[in-house]
Amino acid sequence: MERKYEIRCPIHGFIELNGWERDIINQPAFQRLRRIRQLGLTDYVYPGAMHTRFEHSLGVMHIATRMYDSIVARSAEVLKAELGYNDDGLRRDRMIVRLAALLHDVGHAPLSHAAEEIMPTKPDGTRYKHEDYTAAIIRQELREVIDSHPYNRTNYGITAETTAQLIEGTALLPQGLLFWQQVVASQLDADRMDYLLRDAYHTGVRYGVYDLERLLHSLCAFSVSDELVMGVSEDGWHAVESLILARYYMFTQVYYHKTRRAYDFHIAQALKSALAGQELPSPEAISEFLQYDDWWFLGALQREEAGEHGKRIKDRAHYRLLYETPEIPSDEQVNRFNEVCDHLQQVFGDKLHRDSAEKSWYNIGRQELWVKRFFDAPIPLREYSRPIRGMESLGQLRVYVAPEVRDHAQKVMESVGGVLW
Repeated sequence: MERKYEIRCPIHGFIELNGWERDIINQPAFQRLRRIRQLGLTDYVYPGAMHTRFEHSLGVMHIATRMYDSIVARSAEVLKAELGYNDDGLRRDRMIVRLAALLHDVGHAPLSHAAEEIMPTKPDGTRYKHEDYTAAIIRQELREVIDSHPYNRTNYGITAETTAQLIEGTALLPQGLLFWQQVVASQLDADRMDYLLRDAYHTGVRYGVYDLERLLHSLCAFSVSDELVMGVSEDGWHAVESLILARYYMFTQVYYHKTRRAYDFHIAQALKSALAGQELPSPEAISEFLQYDDWWFLGALQREEAGEHGKRIKDRAHYRLLYETPEIPSDEQVNRFNEVCDHLQQVFGDKLHRDSAEKSWYNIGRQELWVKRFFDAPIPLREYSRPIRGMESLGQLRVYVAPEVRDHAQKVMESVGGVLW
């Protein structure tokens, strides 16, 4: 009889693992996630936000499995007819989805998203993202425990390459896995379903709460313009609406909190000072990359090896907000803001920092969320929901200055721009 293991989670109760998954979790590359905070230095604002990518990854696997099972329960015949599945195929791909969900964050750098500004550039000039490191870790560091594990060889035949491709969303995947990729990365994926509840719990806010159970029980697969999509049945559209609104509220109240974002800036600058080359190693040097985690960074702060910005973090002498635009500024407001900031930059130089919502990791997204109606053709959620129909991606702009020059900067800004808006 197959042995099962259980891990207690404050969000989901018990999370169940098999022996193969337990062996993967015990790998150093995964255990490193215990030393990567989920929300950087958000605990400087919300003291309870000390949770890590480790427990989040377990939660994402748990929710992804529930999503998979819910869709199969409601849409098995559709999956078999449209994608050619049989019961063995559904069983195998369920395992692949669990692995991809479990491993989706193994490539995060120290203090999570804040470090992405110092990832190196690719040959095409774009910057690497944590997903690139995740794929490299799966293909190199975790290949043996995936490809050669006896439980996998006997029961599934899953490869590290397929797992990495599912996270990357490559078109090389079989048609069935291309459909299930929506569970791993989409507007309605397991990642955000977990982090909203988990981050709200640890920060002590209620903005991230939504009706998870109703949402899961509404998931189904259906065709839209001859393409099989993941969506919800008509009686579950309010649950999807609540998820999107929860993400908006968490962004504006937690993720884009003015002080939290100031610390993201300091983290990136401190990391540059602590790293010899002022940037992280590329995915081609994945073993070197894995040496960097929050413990290393906090040690650099303690040893005063992270420069001026490291000292500001240690002393809590962060840059202060000088001014911010509305969440969705007009073109005139944006132009005026930039004009004034250009002048301030000439006066205060590197004592000034500009930030924007577009530079953070939030956007509304353009991918449609579909609702399957009882008697009519599916329609986009925005046609049901007035709040979703009216939502726009945030474009808020902020300017920060060092606390020691804030009063001077306020006077300069007023003399140059008067009342900005």
